[in-house]
Amino acid sequence: MTVFHPTRRALGLALAAGLASPLLHAQGNAARWPGNKPVTIVVPYSPGGGTDIVARTVAQRLSELWGVSVVVDNRTGANGVIGSAYVAKAAPDGYSLLMVVGSHAINPVLMKSLPYDTGRAFTPVTRLADSPMVLVVSAQGPYKTLNELLAAARKEPLGVGYSEGQTRLTGELMRQAGGLKTEGVPYKGGAPIMVDIIGGHLPMGVTSVLTALPHVQSGKLRVIGVAAAERLAIFPDAMTFREAGLPQVESLSWYGLFGPAGLSPELVGQINEDLKKVTSEPALQRQMNDQGAKVVLTPPAEFAKFLQQEQSKWARVAQQGGIQPE
Repeated sequence: MTVFHPTRRALGLALAAGLASPLLHAQGNAARWPGNKPVTIVVPYSPGGGTDIVARTVAQRLSELWGVSVVVDNRTGANGVIGSAYVAKAAPDGYSLLMVVGSHAINPVLMKSLPYDTGRAFTPVTRLADSPMVLVVSAQGPYKTLNELLAAARKEPLGVGYSEGQTRLTGELMRQAGGLKTEGVPYKGGAPIMVDIIGGHLPMGVTSVLTALPHVQSGKLRVIGVAAAERLAIFPDAMTFREAGLPQVESLSWYGLFGPAGLSPELVGQINEDLKKVTSEPALQRQMNDQGAKVVLTPPAEFAKFLQQEQSKWARVAQQGGIQPE
């Protein structure tokens, strides 16, 4: 658990802003949220991953803006379910928030039962940033471009490694859209996929930008496919699937912020406005871009619609691929 403490200057600015602003007079209570109470952002994944990095980046700046401590609390397990369930049971007062990735919308598709109703247990606040899934191969292997790999995968069965729901369904979407003979190979994490590709034991794998990045920088892996509409600046030579004639293969490992069900529109609005302030900083945007992520900050209603579209999309992919919930 990490706590970001505000500076004296930030406390003074926050106090001044609280005195000057009429925001959020909740049922006659004139105290401006968050007052002097810490705010917790639960990250239901391990420290050091993409979601954790994004949450800590944002938490530090929100702490300075709000003048209170913003705690990043890693509650791991069950592909994000344990931490998500914790926030689902929290009071809808704005002091317990949840930062997740795209697997949040995929869990209902691949899991038989969840301790909450994904569509009803949370209040969407914003889709903060997007980072596409990527297809990686060995830098010393036979495939230099996405088109070369796709051509080979149409002729003979090739294994494609995956480690969780979104990487699994991204590989399946690629197989369906491209008419490929690929076969999914499950792993318990992204790291062992990279090891087996580097060692020549696996032809390719679907993974996140952050998982692939250090191995690409070391010259051991090559990103040859990007599941997004545009190429990534950090992998300028990697084609998008759209460029390879497969525009259907789009898979965003988006970063989303939620509160428990019942979070007031006023609180959601304030958090959105404050996120606009902190994410407009050029330094933060550069930091996100260096991790292969792009700040998008969608309004709550747009985010809610996007979530429905994501769940429907991946449900169709699973159904067509004969993938049953477990």
